[in-house]
Amino acid sequence: MTRFIPILAAFALLAGAFGVLAQSRAQGPVDVPARVLTGGPAPVLAAGGSFTDCEECPDMIVVPAGSFTMGSPEHEEGRNSWEGPQHVVTIARPFALGRFEVTVDQFAAFVKETGYQADGPCWTLEKSKLDSRQERSWRDPGFQVDGSFPALCLSWTDSKAYVAWLSKKTGKDYRLPSEAEWEYAARARIAPGSGPRYGFGNDAAAICANGNGFDQTGKKIIPGTTTWSALYCFDGYAYAAPVGKFAPNQFGLHDMLGNAKEWTADCYHEVVGYRGAPDDGSAWVSGECRQHVQRGGSWLSYARLLRVAFRYKGPDERVGDVGLRVARTLSAP
Repeated sequence: MTRFIPILAAFALLAGAFGVLAQSRAQGPVDVPARVLTGGPAPVLAAGGSFTDCEECPDMIVVPAGSFTMGSPEHEEGRNSWEGPQHVVTIARPFALGRFEVTVDQFAAFVKETGYQADGPCWTLEKSKLDSRQERSWRDPGFQVDGSFPALCLSWTDSKAYVAWLSKKTGKDYRLPSEAEWEYAARARIAPGSGPRYGFGNDAAAICANGNGFDQTGKKIIPGTTTWSALYCFDGYAYAAPVGKFAPNQFGLHDMLGNAKEWTADCYHEVVGYRGAPDDGSAWVSGECRQHVQRGGSWLSYARLLRVAFRYKGPDERVGDVGLRVARTLSAP
């Protein structure tokens, strides 16, 4: 049971439960530009350009080079000590990041082609009880999903296997993003300086227009949640939403705030926060690596947990609100 304490602690911070899918947002999906299917030599793409390397591959956005201030300032409301010390990170070269979280359809293509076993058990919160349920998996995370939803119930090992398959299939360097790359892309800033708490701004009441967290929709639909911390707005979803239902950030990336927590390549370093972390955007993988960093919050997260600097940690287990977003190294021009 000891090794599951981090999972229990994480769920204790969350608000929400799994169950029946909420009704779709009335405004409908955000328009997504047509993707460019690449082949042969790597295309020359400007920052903000988009491409995909195969029909089953994720849509990718070119993230520009730049620098940013990683972590949260000491005065930020809701801050944790392990979100600091703040430090400047330089991303020297552009890289590509998935426009969306990896979807059920995309993960299904990987499983079909390789025979990879990614079925249960998965830790889910159902009927107010957290448990490891053998019948739950990315196919059925405890609520209704279709191919356009983020693939959930994915472990760090599952995620690594998926990006390895993409690399082999395309001949390109697919990988999990580093924690620094993830925060840089979520902040969508190319110069140092403390940015807003939520990427888009500081107003928690505006979160529902920008992402899917635990909101009044969840409180209304999920029994027993009336005393839970929740957003003071309605995003239209009690549970996960299909990817791309919310407006993109300034880099053209959707769902960086909420919907599914996303694995990064980094080990989580207890106690030290960012003391000793790389300043070049690379993944911090030295030392003991019992857990890995997750970012972004999920449909179970309230305002404090949706701050762009908030850091989750997780053991290599499948949990019902955790998925992934892929990164790709771009060839030098």
